[in-house]
Amino acid sequence: MGKNIPLLGEKFPELKVNTTHGSITLPDFFKGKWFVLFSHPADFTPVCTTEFVGFQLRYDKFKELNTELIGLSIDQVFSHIKWVEWIKENIKINGEAVEIKFPVIADDTGRVSAELGLIHEAKGTNTVRAVFIVDPDGIVRAILYYPQELGRNIDEILRMVKGLQISDKNGVAMPHNWPENEIVKDHVIIPPASNENEAKERMESSKRGEIECFDWWLCHKKL
Repeated sequence: MGKNIPLLGEKFPELKVNTTHGSITLPDFFKGKWFVLFSHPADFTPVCTTEFVGFQLRYDKFKELNTELIGLSIDQVFSHIKWVEWIKENIKINGEAVEIKFPVIADDTGRVSAELGLIHEAKGTNTVRAVFIVDPDGIVRAILYYPQELGRNIDEILRMVKGLQISDKNGVAMPHNWPENEIVKDHVIIPPASNENEAKERMESSKRGEIECFDWWLCHKKL
């Protein structure tokens, strides 16, 4: 694993990478956009194939959130190209071929994987199923690691991007399983008051019906 694995709130490291769409430099290539970088263990493997199809089927939804996708594994670029071709030729959803439109990084030297901490020796020499969500300023906002035997929930990754964007715009937090939370439904959480006056004002706002509160520290509202 790399010595300087990027952490939450840190700048995504500058990396020149070779992809199925040509050579690019991250994170500058996606400057002004969010992007999701996700690694997969290997091309031409069953679980990874289902994940790539899942990402592509939701690609338009990511793009609606000003978010791009980019895959990665330690395979060579020709392997990526043939695998993407195989998916298009053999996988059909509702009668339509699935065409992978986002780039895939060919990290055949393992340099990028080492930099990002994608090789976990106890789980083998292939990349684990990692996810980095990066904002338009190139800051790492979320990191997920999955074992090779467990495919990702792509809808959860989409939910995370949407939630982070709403949080940034409105200064709020997202409850468990938002927007289908058992307690507050589709409401968002208002950050707890930081002093006594703010706590009192929070409760007054609740009485006026401007927000809803269980107590001064647990308030929520509909956007």
